[in-house]
Amino acid sequence: MHKEFTIIIPVFNEEPCLPHLFPVLKDYVLKASKTTSILFVDDGSTDKSPLLISKFCEQNKDFDYLLFDRNYGKGAALKAAFDYVETPLLGYIDADLQTQPEDFELLFPYTDEYDLVSGWRSDRKDSAVKRFSSKFGNAIRNAFTNDNMHDTGCPLKIIKTEFAKKIPMFQGLQRFLPAMVLLQQGKIKEVKIEHYPRIAGKSKYNFKNRFLGPLVDCFAYIWMKKTYINYRVTQKSND
Repeated sequence: MHKEFTIIIPVFNEEPCLPHLFPVLKDYVLKASKTTSILFVDDGSTDKSPLLISKFCEQNKDFDYLLFDRNYGKGAALKAAFDYVETPLLGYIDADLQTQPEDFELLFPYTDEYDLVSGWRSDRKDSAVKRFSSKFGNAIRNAFTNDNMHDTGCPLKIIKTEFAKKIPMFQGLQRFLPAMVLLQQGKIKEVKIEHYPRIAGKSKYNFKNRFLGPLVDCFAYIWMKKTYINYRVTQKSND
């Protein structure tokens, strides 16, 4: 049976989280409303994450993985996954379980009408510093992109694969996925979801990479918006 949906999970040094994550994903695959597969992308972890991922996937159907030779960043992990995925829809979630795969079910009802559906963590379970830096970063990005998203960095999204494959990823562009779908004349939607405290491991983000990095990325986005090539073929000759 052809799968309908692939969940992408970028991983970087999440060894403490993975034993909690694996059974949650197995349970969701069994009850998901769409036939679902999982794709881990290990972004050059230096802990035992690659070993745990490869061993788990080899023992469980519907689970695949890509292992990088070194750390390239989340944007590269997503780009590699977008290139790999063949299902009509793809999703994206972090390994820390601060968002839950069951909440993809809240997004699915909108995927016929919208080309990207994103979660909105309206009640964040993070530190005050983390909430402030994310809110400030979102405000800056909105000023540049005008995508009107409350929580563009939410790590729970569904994208039509045909749109995802045409996103020209660069480092940090994961923060601009809604805006890049808009560049393709796609439609985007936000849906409120639950947010949970991190159960294990450490966050990889701080004020510098939540604010200063995204601020620089905004200028890259402006250049890309100005030079982006978008086209649709209305007819082609028979092969």
